Parts: sequence; structure tokens; C-alpha cells
Amino acid sequence: MTTNWTVSRVLRDRDAALSLAAVVVSGFGTSALWLASGVWVKDLTGSDGLAALCMAAMWAPTLAGPLLGTLADRVPRAPLLIGVSVLMGALLLTLLTVDAPGDLWLLFVVLAVYGAAGTVHDAAESALVAAAVDGRLLGDFNGLRTTATEGMKLLAPPAGAGLYAAYGGSGVAVLDAVTFAVAAGLYGLLRVREERPAPPVGGRRARTAEGARYLWSHPGLRPLVLAGGATMLGAGLSGALLYAVVDDLGRSPEYAGVLYAAQGAGSVAVGLLSGPGLRRLGERRFAAYGIALTAGAVALRAVPSEPVALVSGAAVGAGLPAVLIATLTAVQRGTPGPLLGRVTATANTLVFTPNVLGLTAGAALVEPLGHRPLLITAGAALTATAAALLQRGPDPLPAEPESRSGADLA
Repeated sequence: MTTNWTVSRVLRDRDAALSLAAVVVSGFGTSALWLASGVWVKDLTGSDGLAALCMAAMWAPTLAGPLLGTLADRVPRAPLLIGVSVLMGALLLTLLTVDAPGDLWLLFVVLAVYGAAGTVHDAAESALVAAAVDGRLLGDFNGLRTTATEGMKLLAPPAGAGLYAAYGGSGVAVLDAVTFAVAAGLYGLLRVREERPAPPVGGRRARTAEGARYLWSHPGLRPLVLAGGATMLGAGLSGALLYAVVDDLGRSPEYAGVLYAAQGAGSVAVGLLSGPGLRRLGERRFAAYGIALTAGAVALRAVPSEPVALVSGAAVGAGLPAVLIATLTAVQRGTPGPLLGRVTATANTLVFTPNVLGLTAGAALVEPLGHRPLLITAGAALTATAAALLQRGPDPLPAEPESRSGADLA
């Protein structure tokens, strides 16, 4: 009842509901393309390496997050979200011409632009949501956003695979273009009052660095972001070992899909509980407990047992989003509006880039060291991260009190 009441409060907010619907729609298309692009390249070239470059192309622009986030602070956010959605919808339609290995350069260009547009989109959306949604409901909104995103990851890949089998990569590209068009329409219905961005002051480099300086100097945000990056490093390492875990269970590689489903189910569940959890615990403790849960789950993956593997998968799915939801909510609550695009993009860069490093390290170390020592080491490092976060000062803002503003929302 508590969770249902909170969810209904968010969904009764017109702008919050429209923003969430846009996330669901565009997330469905993105998840479908994420799967199809690699399969598309593999079918055209037979190369596993080139297929893996699809994800690299989409992730690489995250490194330029502080620079790209500046755009979200220079123009009104709602028109920017509409423009980015329309641009990506049109760009995706160019993929209808890709039907031979020699055409794949266009696919990689589109994927790189896709990643850059996604970085701008996430920064602008975070700032817009902070302006549109009651601050007491930001945790609930971000939790529901996670639930919706993870739900799309469960539903969209099979749909994308079926569409790819029937119509090829161009069919998936058209689907994604349509979802961007629908998202643009939803953003166009928002009634958020935005202040006109102030004229830029100082040089471009100084404006870009302003968000990083604010984030690093904030005593509440810096520990959360650093803990988030450390957690994603461990999660990336653990993710790279998943197929070794499956092999240790005596299962075929396809069994990884079952473990991914268990992880997705855990993420869906924690998204629904995040709002009440954040109000009761505050961002720092909520994140620390999520990291501790992830630590135990990662270490348990070293146990060659299917029931343990399923439980640990669900626990990773529940624990990992906690630090991400807490960090985003803290950034939204603790950052002035004119800086929010840059600070969000910088935080995303610091949190998500280590995931790529962890994936790379895990792939390089699993053969010489074996997956069990690596999983136990990662679990111990994550436990230390959780303990350090619990000892690192106050929350960015105090937790909402359990009265009027807090209890009646819980």
C-alpha cells in the first residue's frame, strides 16, 4: 500500500507522468537497437570484434560528458529534448541504406552520435525533471524510471530480436525512430516553466569545468559519486565473469539470459521501493546499503550453485541501482538549476566510465586468475566501499522528515 500510494502520487503529476512515459518509449527503442546493432554487424561481417565495437561506439561519448552537459545548461531543456529526439529519429532512418559490410561505417557513426545525444538527453532530462517534479518525489520518480528502464531491458531485446529476424536491422532502426518521434511528442506536451538560461560568463573551458568544480567541492555529492564509480567498476568486473560463472554451473552460455532476467527482476523491485527508502534513510545510507548488498551478491557468485546464482543475480539487480538512484536524486536536490546539466553529465561520466574499465579488466584477468578469486576480491572491495561511504559525512540534503512532507508521501 505504501509503495502503491507513492507511485500514484508520481503518476498523478501530469509532467512527471509524461516524462516517465517518454523514458519508457525511448528506452524500449534503445534496448532493441542495443541488441540488434551487434547482431547486424556480426551477420554482415562474421566478426565478433566488430560486433563488440557497437557498444563501444555508444559508450565512448560518455567520456565527453562535462562538455556535452554544458549544452543542457545553455538552452531551455524541454525544446532541447524535443530537438534531440527529432534529430535521432531522422538519423536512424539513414540506416535503411545499410545492407553490406562497406556500409557499416554509417552504422558506427550513427551509434556514436546516438551515444553523444544520449549524454545530452540524460543531462537535460535530469534538469527538467528536477524543475517539474516536487522535490519530495524525486526519489520516487527516479525509482520508477529505473523500474521502467529495467522492464524495457527485459521486454525490448526479445522484441528487437523478433523484428530483426523478420525485417533485418533496418526494421529495428525504424522502430527506434518511431519511439523517438513519440518521445518528442510527449516532451512537447510538458508544461514546465523554465527560466531563460543566463548569458554565458567566461570562456567555454571554464563553463565546462564549472560543473566538475561544483561536484568535487560538494561534501555530500563527491563521496556518493566516487562510491558510485567504485561500485560500477566492481559491477563491470563481475559482469565480465558472468559466462565463466555459467560455465562453472555446467550450463550452456544461453543460461546467462536467465541470470540477466533475475537481475532485471531485482532492479524492477528496488525501483518501486526507492522513494520510501530514500526518505527514511537519506541518499548516503540508502546507497551504502545497496553497495553492501551488491558486495555480498558478487562474492556469492563464486559458489557453483544454481539457486545461489539466481539469488545473487536478483540481489545484484536490487543493490546496484540503489547507488545510481541515490546519486542522481542527490545531484538533482543538491545542485542549482543553472548548473544541473553540467553536474549531471559530469557525475554520469565519473560513475559509468569505470564500468567499461571493469569489463575490460575482467575480460583480461579471467583466464589467468580464474573467476572465483576475482569475484571474492570484487566483493571485498565493494564491502570496503560501502563501509567508507557510511563514514563519509552528511547527506547532500537532510532526509525528508517523517511528517507532513515525508510520511504522507510514504
